[in-house]
Amino acid sequence: MPGMIIRDHPPTERRRFRMRKPLFLRIVDTVTANDIYFPQRRDATGRQGLSSLQKCTATIRVLAYGTSADAHDDQEYLRKPNDNDLARLLHVGEERGFPGMIGSIDCMHWEWKNCPNAWVGQYAGRSDKPTIILEDVASYDLWIWHTFFGTPGLCNDINILQRSPVFDDVLSGRAQNVSYVVNGKEYKRTYYLTDSIYPSWAAFVKSITCPQLQKHKLFTQHQEAVRKDVERASGILQARFAFL
Repeated sequence: MPGMIIRDHPPTERRRFRMRKPLFLRIVDTVTANDIYFPQRRDATGRQGLSSLQKCTATIRVLAYGTSADAHDDQEYLRKPNDNDLARLLHVGEERGFPGMIGSIDCMHWEWKNCPNAWVGQYAGRSDKPTIILEDVASYDLWIWHTFFGTPGLCNDINILQRSPVFDDVLSGRAQNVSYVVNGKEYKRTYYLTDSIYPSWAAFVKSITCPQLQKHKLFTQHQEAVRKDVERASGILQARFAFL
């Protein structure tokens, strides 16, 4: 099932299903013996399918919760910052010289080696090879709390942003309220560090192109150094998931 982590052993039966492991295994044995769906079988390619434990775990979770039980777990990644997360991000951002900053946003291209021939044209990126684009937001500790993945490689950061749900809460009025002060002026909206391709929105703080004054050079140097957070996160993703 999408979004469900299925294991070959039930490590948390008492927490998830309010039962002990022996009782859970008795249920598995009983339903496997009485229903042809639950025994493990080979699929059309000859590979072993899901085990009886996996099928029973998935079934009981749906019956108990109405959805996958993992949907109710406390997730760490790919979720919106809660109040505690937001306070932490704002505190660290201020310590690094950017009060109100909650992360860096950027896009990266992933080469799609097995792209279907019929889709090559729309996914051909700047390298003329099929690529899929990932938009992500990462913080100083490489915590990735937003991703928007699967956009054709012909797109760029701007038209990806127009499709992305990253600002849905702001547009719908559900954004969390914050308060911080910069140069004696109070602000209520958080922002992200970006590169120069992004539009000139209040939500984006970019470096200064061709800075002349010393303070502008210092700001640009500092902004580009902090913005490396999202680039480091993207590099780790590419290294860990090179099979894509």
